[in-house]
Amino acid sequence: MIRSGLILLYYYIRTLAISRWTDRKKLERWQEKKIMRLLNYVSRKSPYYKKLIDRICPGQWRELPVIDKRVMMEHFSELNTAGIDRQEAFEVAMEAERSRDFSPTLKGITVGLSSGTSGHRGLFLVSRKEQAAWAGTVLAKVLPEPLWRPQRVAFFLRSNSNLYSSVRHGRMKFRFFDLLEPVASHIQELNHYSPTLLVGPPSLLRMLAEAAMRGSLTIRPKKIVSVAEVLDPLDEKIISQGFAKPVHQVYQCTEGFLAATCEHGTLHLNEDIVYFEKEYLDREKGKFVPILTDFSRFSQPLIRYRLNDILTEKKEPCPCGSVFTALEQIEGRCDDLFYLRAESPAESDGLIVVFPDYIRRVVLACPGIEHYAVIQHQVELWEIQLALENTGDSAEEDRSDSPPRSAVESQIRAEIAQLCQQLGGLMPTLQFTEWSLENEQATLSAPPVKRKRVERRFPL
Repeated sequence: MIRSGLILLYYYIRTLAISRWTDRKKLERWQEKKIMRLLNYVSRKSPYYKKLIDRICPGQWRELPVIDKRVMMEHFSELNTAGIDRQEAFEVAMEAERSRDFSPTLKGITVGLSSGTSGHRGLFLVSRKEQAAWAGTVLAKVLPEPLWRPQRVAFFLRSNSNLYSSVRHGRMKFRFFDLLEPVASHIQELNHYSPTLLVGPPSLLRMLAEAAMRGSLTIRPKKIVSVAEVLDPLDEKIISQGFAKPVHQVYQCTEGFLAATCEHGTLHLNEDIVYFEKEYLDREKGKFVPILTDFSRFSQPLIRYRLNDILTEKKEPCPCGSVFTALEQIEGRCDDLFYLRAESPAESDGLIVVFPDYIRRVVLACPGIEHYAVIQHQVELWEIQLALENTGDSAEEDRSDSPPRSAVESQIRAEIAQLCQQLGGLMPTLQFTEWSLENEQATLSAPPVKRKRVERRFPL
């Protein structure tokens, strides 16, 4: 326990020191040394990577094959360096999910499951040392005040983990709130706990912000951090209003701690623990899919691992002066790219890509929207779910201070028509329906799955 605490403190201090780097080339040389150290270890401990690394010179590691979640899970047993069998790990993780007891480990290694929003649930392994290092890094980037000051963290997520609980240190308290429980049941506990740091998915944070505006939630956290879902501008506005605080973000997934916001609210890739290659979808607009090599994880190596996420680079440098890559936004998954029929079918196999950000901007250009979701059921069919401000439960109960629903729908239709014209695509059929989250008003329960504002529901 003492050793873990020292490791946490070391990485906390180290992270704060590295964040002050001002020379990008020095950072890249340092990254390369860390990757060489990782490869040396992995080539001795991972049967899967030993075969691959033996075929190349160390400096040619970028010639190693790019893998994804499917490949990682297929070769899980021989890929990890802890000698843990996939089936055994899966059984431990599933039992934790069923019992809601996330403390058991396997050979001293924490085992967890991803939420499976990409269609496949992934296993992750983290050693005790990696837990402490992760905790120190996270605390340095996320805490609103220095580590030695008393702090109370309230953490909302679908499942807990030894990894998350490892942030407990010294005068800092950590409390996990289960997203599978109704939000109403957490209100009293939150009021009593009075967290200084509130962390959760934006769909949940918005519910809490609305409770704060109603007066039933009285907490005044010093910092709000959005995790696990894409932070939509509409939700960000409500959360910020409800708590009178800007909303920060952490880009954390099964594959690691990938980005966090600086004091200016800009997301920066965590290039002090992960090396990022960029597979550009649109270089001019700075939209890319990250291929990561995490040189901080040894139990479950992630070397040239391709995520399914779409990130957008920030064009202007961040005022904070960090040499770490700045992001404009996390758009969502490649699975949620929309497609239009091209006016000239010979182009792009007859299909034109529409990025999720384009869809959000089209909808949010229209005033009076409280909630929305855009779902592409087929190339030619988009469903647009809307809930308008200042309306009752029925879409017909419009108030005088809110635009009529027909006007909002007409404006959205015009905005989408203009977008299609700009992209050279054919206008799809638009089906407008009422937005709703099943039983939300009745139970105030958090959504059991990650909320998506923009979603494609058909495979290509």
